[in-house]
Parts: sequence; C-alpha cells; structure tokens
Amino acid sequence: MTDLPTDDEIRALHERFAPTPAAFELVWTHCLIVRDLALSFPAPGTDPDLVRAGALLHDIGVYRLRPDEAYIRHGVLGHELLRSLDLPEPLARICSHHTGVGLTRDDILTQALPLPPADYLDETPTETVIMYADKFHSKTTPPRFWTAKSYAESLARFGPAKVARFAELVATYGEPDVDSLARRYGNQVR
Repeated sequence: MTDLPTDDEIRALHERFAPTPAAFELVWTHCLIVRDLALSFPAPGTDPDLVRAGALLHDIGVYRLRPDEAYIRHGVLGHELLRSLDLPEPLARICSHHTGVGLTRDDILTQALPLPPADYLDETPTETVIMYADKFHSKTTPPRFWTAKSYAESLARFGPAKVARFAELVATYGEPDVDSLARRYGNQVR
C-alpha cells in the first residue's frame, strides 16, 4: 500500500496528540512492541508496510479519550482521528478492529458497550496479525506482558467463543517469547 506514513512521521503524530510525555512514552512503547511482535509472526497475505504502520498507530485513539470515557472507545476514536488526517481507510480500520479478539454488534448490544452498534472484527490478515500481537502486552500500571495462557484465562469472562477464537489465533501464529520481551522492556509477565 502506498501513502503510508514512515516511522518518524508516526512518532510525530504520537507526540502531537499525546496529552503528556508520560502518555506518549507508554503508548509509543506499547505500539513499538506490538509492531515488533506483529512483524515476527508468520503471516502470509499481509502487507508488511501496512502491518508496520498499523501496529504503530493502532492505539493512537487512547490520547483522545476523555477522563470519564470508557477505554473500549479508543479504537473508534483512533479510526476517526486517522480518517480526519486523510490517512488510508485500511490503516484507520486497524484502530477500530483490534479490540479483544473482535467485537460483534451482538457483543456491543448485549454488553451495553459505549460503541456504535457494528461489527468490529478483523477481516484481513493484516488486521488479524496486529490484533493478535496486541494481546501480548498491556499498558496497565505497570505495563506487563501476557502469556497465551494468562490472556485466554482473562477472556473466559466473555464466553467460550472468545476463548476458542484466541486458541485459533495461537494455533495459527504461535506464542511469542514474552519472558525475553519482558526482560528487554523491564516489564512483568502476567
């Protein structure tokens, strides 16, 4: 795909929209980790440049959250932000289609989630690999890495279909060495 921003241009966008240096550092570091993970997985049918740019931008909507706004809205806010900057739709979709292992219209309605009722599911190999890579690192305080087992356990509250979907992803892409990544970034493993 052409017209994708470079890493330096993406970093400049993060710096521009981050409300504080600490927010920039947290989100930017997470996005670098997700980029490296996404590019490390065997992912036929992906556009490596779109994977790179999409992983670096997938959480840019976090900066747009109001203090009282539900975190789950960061994806749609990122999508809106990238479209307002005239960035390509496939790049913007990565923001709104990386939450959990996908959100359906039914999920939104039955859980009364504060999102426009729609399906926010990965539909391309690029969206899938970024969504999957994102599951292994969390921006919690303090930031931490997840193993496939610990992430699957956290999904159990959303039902067996979500756990099964994650198991399919693990079978397809494998599990990264989160212990090594945790040492590299000084994070814990959950």
